[in-house]
Amino acid sequence: MVTFLPRLPGRLADIPSFDRAIGGAESNVACTLARTGHSTRWISRVGTDGFGDHLLAAIADCGVDVGHVRRDPLRPTGVYFRTAGDRATDTHEVAYYRAGSAASAMTAADLDPAALHTGRILHLSGITAALSADCLGLLRELTARRPGRPLLSFDVNYRPGLWRDPAQARVLLELARGADLVFVGDDEARDAWGLHGPRAIREALPEAHTVVVKQGRDGATVFRRTREPGGRTRESRGLTREPGGVTREPVGLMREPGGRRDAATATGSATDTDTDTATFVPALRVGLVAATGAGDAFAAGFLSATLRGLPDRTRLRYGHLWAAAALTVPGDLATPPSRPYADRLAALDDPAWERLHLAPGWTDADADADADPDSDPEADPDSDTSGRRADEEVPTQ
Repeated sequence: MVTFLPRLPGRLADIPSFDRAIGGAESNVACTLARTGHSTRWISRVGTDGFGDHLLAAIADCGVDVGHVRRDPLRPTGVYFRTAGDRATDTHEVAYYRAGSAASAMTAADLDPAALHTGRILHLSGITAALSADCLGLLRELTARRPGRPLLSFDVNYRPGLWRDPAQARVLLELARGADLVFVGDDEARDAWGLHGPRAIREALPEAHTVVVKQGRDGATVFRRTREPGGRTRESRGLTREPGGVTREPVGLMREPGGRRDAATATGSATDTDTDTATFVPALRVGLVAATGAGDAFAAGFLSATLRGLPDRTRLRYGHLWAAAALTVPGDLATPPSRPYADRLAALDDPAWERLHLAPGWTDADADADADPDSDPEADPDSDTSGRRADEEVPTQ
C-alpha cells in the first residue's frame, strides 16, 4: 500500500498534511533484504493508478524485482493513513482504505508458479489472508506442503482490526502449520489462539522446522528442529546446522513476559529437547521514533542471516538489529545497517550486547567505529553506541 505519514503529532482529525511513503508486510521484507544485497522478488497486484505507479517505482528503487506484479485496471491501489504515536498506545490511529483494492483480488490463478519457486525462501504474511476470501484461498494454496517448494516463511502478523470475528483468526494457525519457518509474537498467539508462552506456541506448531517467538521487551526465542523423534537428523533447505552440530552452552533460565521464567536458555545460549534446540536473545534498547514496520524488519534480519547460514543466536541478533533500524525512523521502511557493521554488532559478547542503546541515525555510523560501550570508560550507560541519548527505551519487535 501507499502510506501517508503525519507531519505533526496528534489525531488524524487534526493533522493537516502528510508525507507519502510505501508500506506492506511482504514488500517491507523484500525491500529490506534487497537493501542488504540479497536478490528479492515481490509478487502482488496493484491498480493502474498513480499510486500503483509510485509503489512499483519505489520498490524497484530498493533493488526488488517487480516484473511479476500484475496491474488491475478495475481496482485501486490500497492506501492507509496513520498517526505518529506508538501502535501499542490508545492514541495510535490507522485508517485503511483497501476494501476492494487490487491486492484484495489476488488469487492463485494470478501467480506464476515458476516465479514463486525459483527463490530459496518464499515469505508470506497473515495480513494477506485477512484481505478477502480469494486472498485466504491463495494463502492456503501457497502453504500446502508440496515437493519442490522453497523454504516457506510465514509471519503471522495478526491484526485484530482485519478480522470481523476474532474466532476466524484461528485460520492463521492452520496456515502457520503449513510453513517451514514461522514468526509470531507471544501477544499475537495469546490473542488469536489462546496460547501462553514460547513452549506452548512451539508445541502448537510441530510441523514447522523453525519457530521464532517474539517476546516484546524481553527478546525473542527460536526453536529449531534438529532431530525427528527416534533420533533421525532433519535439516530443511535454507536452514543449516551450526558448526559441530547442535550448540550446547551453559543452561540458564529464559524470561517470560511479565518477569516469569520458563526452563529454556540463558542469554544467547541453546538447550536441547529430544527434537528441538531453543535459543533466546534479549531485545535491544532503542530511541523510538515509530514502531510500525519493526516486525517486518525483524523477519528480514532473521531471513538474511538464515540465507547466510549463520547460527541461531546470530539470526536473532540480526532480527533485533534490523528491527532497531525500523524503530528509529518515522516510516515503515528503514535502511538496515551495512553487513560489516551488523556483523560487528552481532559478534559482541553478551554484556556488551545488553548495554547497546541505539538512537536515531545509528545505522549511518561507520562500520569500523568501535561499537563496544566498554571501550570508553566514561561512556554514558543510557546512550547509544554513538554517544547520543535515546528518547525512549522500547523492545525491538
